[in-house]
Amino acid sequence: MKKKTIISLVLGVAALMLILTGCGNSGSKDSSAASKGNSSNETSGKVTAVGSTALQPLVEKAATNFQKKNSKINITVQGGGSGTGLSQVQDKSVEIGNSDIFAEEKQGIDSKKLTDHKVAVVGMAPVVNKDANVKNLTMDQVKKIFTGKITNWKEVGGKDEKITVVNRAKGSGTRATFEAAVLKGAEAVKSQEQDSNGTVQKIVESTPGAVSYLAFSYINDKIQAVSIDNVKPTDANVETNKWKIWSYEHMYTNGAAKGAVAKFLNYMNSDDVQKSLVKDMGYISIHNMKVQKDSKGTVSSK
Repeated sequence: MKKKTIISLVLGVAALMLILTGCGNSGSKDSSAASKGNSSNETSGKVTAVGSTALQPLVEKAATNFQKKNSKINITVQGGGSGTGLSQVQDKSVEIGNSDIFAEEKQGIDSKKLTDHKVAVVGMAPVVNKDANVKNLTMDQVKKIFTGKITNWKEVGGKDEKITVVNRAKGSGTRATFEAAVLKGAEAVKSQEQDSNGTVQKIVESTPGAVSYLAFSYINDKIQAVSIDNVKPTDANVETNKWKIWSYEHMYTNGAAKGAVAKFLNYMNSDDVQKSLVKDMGYISIHNMKVQKDSKGTVSSK
């Protein structure tokens, strides 16, 4: 009786071990399947963002950081100006159209078809070649320089030197923002036109007497940013609208953003970008603004 009991116990333990082993293997398979499932569910796709050269550096850097954690999403960022960005996203040639201006401000764009994603604010300032020896102008003087009524720096307290105006191309959102704030409907003087902030920066730096305007993110110590009416072009002054020349940086999609595009745009509004990258690269977080502006240029408190 005892021998039979021992054999029965041994067989029972062996059967139990087999059952437990089977359960363990089954659990491993489930975990592996879940892992594979998660991998296959990872968002993938190609995203092309085209447009504003003022916004381009921020989107390029954000895209690089984003792709480190989202290897199945490929993002291409190009310039071309706000007009190009809005036109191409409207035509569905690209997934994102970057713009310094509201779609409502651009002729030929049906803003009702586009979805606006504001990702930052950019301040813009007049800049001069350091040789001009000018650091502050009145708003009226700035207007007269860019409309051709003032043609020598000595007329505004600077060096006896001819003023060379460098303008932006007509499709530029930076130009539209600058002219709305400064020229207020007056016609700009005919001058050379450039289609990117980067090119303008280099021309002003290397051309004696040159003047133009740039996004804050492109201003460096090789050129002179000009104060207006003794107000300095700083982030703090933009945030309260004390500095008047600024715009939102928009990333437009044709309809609601989906898939890889939505994931990237969510990242653009994350703390990683808004609390760190935006400031480091010379932009202003949309969350820091004490005022808001609509497509007609009307500014009000938040």
